[in-house]
Amino acid sequence: MLSTGILDHVMNLRPNAKITVACGGLPAPLFADLPGLQRVIPIVKTKRRRIGHWLDLWRQLSGQRWSDVIDVRSAFFAWTVRADHRWVCRAEKRHEHRVEELARQMGISPPPTPKLHVSEQRAARLSLDGRPILAIGPAANWGGKIWPAERFAEAARRLTAPDGILPGARLMVLGAPHEAKDIQPVLQAAPDVIDLTRGTDLLDAFAMLRQASFYFGNDSGLMHMAAAAGIPTLGLFGPSAEWRYRPWGERTAVVRTPETLEEITAQADYDYRSHRSLMLSLTVDCVVEAAIRLWRRVYKD
Repeated sequence: MLSTGILDHVMNLRPNAKITVACGGLPAPLFADLPGLQRVIPIVKTKRRRIGHWLDLWRQLSGQRWSDVIDVRSAFFAWTVRADHRWVCRAEKRHEHRVEELARQMGISPPPTPKLHVSEQRAARLSLDGRPILAIGPAANWGGKIWPAERFAEAARRLTAPDGILPGARLMVLGAPHEAKDIQPVLQAAPDVIDLTRGTDLLDAFAMLRQASFYFGNDSGLMHMAAAAGIPTLGLFGPSAEWRYRPWGERTAVVRTPETLEEITAQADYDYRSHRSLMLSLTVDCVVEAAIRLWRRVYKD
């Protein structure tokens, strides 16, 4: 998600270019409506060989010469295909956001905001009724980054209460099908929930997310999707670096545990392989107050 601004920048420079995107299988649907898209190649890891997925990708790309190759993963493959120009972005040990890092290495200033494209047909098909919506992302790719579902539910109730920032708003809950069981308290926090945890196409989910009034959720790809959608986005952080992965954009903010990332990882019982939540010290009060501050900053009420 954080590299999509780079792609959009290049597309603006070369409006007639044919685009091939190679990415992980999970984000692959996000590029379906990309202007000039020729194809999307999902990179699927297999158990055959350690680098089997890279060999599969090379076989699909090595048969032609490319005008431009942009590699944001610093994979060796970028040097094995024929290209007129190539850019390889490497992760460096600088204290800077990933968007800033990619832009600096590409020589782009200011850093381009992440962007996804939605066709007019898709947008029309998924148009909602215009009522205020509070969107919630209560899952993440690692248990340590997950704030308890019960706290998400309580925060949602308070934000949609008569004296909240979105009184009477519908809830929109995003997540993967295998996460639905763990986030049931959020799905049950209000009637008439827009449930996007049942295998909804990821770009469809983004098209609906653009219609939400506010989003709050754990540090995840969904958080970055919300920020790219342009809605006020509050990211919840604990055992990950907000200076590196905070939601990008003027309408965003973060709230984190009282402990810093360094204090969390220095704990005697810290184990990155464990899936226990490391977000328990973040209270509902702190999240609700941060949401109110962001809302007031965006809408200046």
